[in-house]
Amino acid sequence: MPKPTKGPRLGGGPAHERLLLANLAAALFVHKSIKTTETKAKRLRPLAERLITLGKRGDLHARRRALTVLRSNKEAAHILFNEIAPLVAEREGGYTRITKVGNRKGDNAPMAVIELVLEPVTPKVKKSAKAAPKAEKAADKAPAADKAPEAETPAEETAAPAALVDGGFGADSAAPLEDGSAPEGFDIKGNKDSMKFHQPGGQWYDATVAEVWFRTAEAAEAAGFVEAGK
Repeated sequence: MPKPTKGPRLGGGPAHERLLLANLAAALFVHKSIKTTETKAKRLRPLAERLITLGKRGDLHARRRALTVLRSNKEAAHILFNEIAPLVAEREGGYTRITKVGNRKGDNAPMAVIELVLEPVTPKVKKSAKAAPKAEKAADKAPAADKAPEAETPAEETAAPAALVDGGFGADSAAPLEDGSAPEGFDIKGNKDSMKFHQPGGQWYDATVAEVWFRTAEAAEAAGFVEAGK
């Protein structure tokens, strides 16, 4: 069993509704704009746009299908296929426009104007998806990489000899360097607390932290230091 259209039916029955919509569609094609109730305008829109789609096809079968809806109104069919269809050839749907115009005096029914949208359409320019290949981008980046300045090789810095600090026990004594090591030419370790000195190879030489360095054992003895282990 056919299912009836949802919503309030226009007219007294289904046949009356089909004739009512057909007459509204014919009036819309002839006058390009009509004023009716908002409910009728909304029910007319899909029918009118379906007929305009048939008009754009323009073949014999499309004409016969349109005439089954418009009945004997050949004037509306002629205007549809010969005048309206060429004007909307570039438009992809949306052939009608509904504008609400307030309520009708008397029964306060909401009214609307339904009209054909016949303005010329500017076709949208489709963006070409031809993106530059990644290989070209890589090729563009390659010369830049080749032109990169070569890293400058830093010149070998020659460490300047540390300044010799007097150890406070004559010219042949020296204070330890900042890292605690011996100045060049000074091998004798001296301990100020015990007033003893240690020569390389001695029993406590490696374990002793030098507080002063001497160039020779004679210099240490001249400063009052005694050799450890004696």
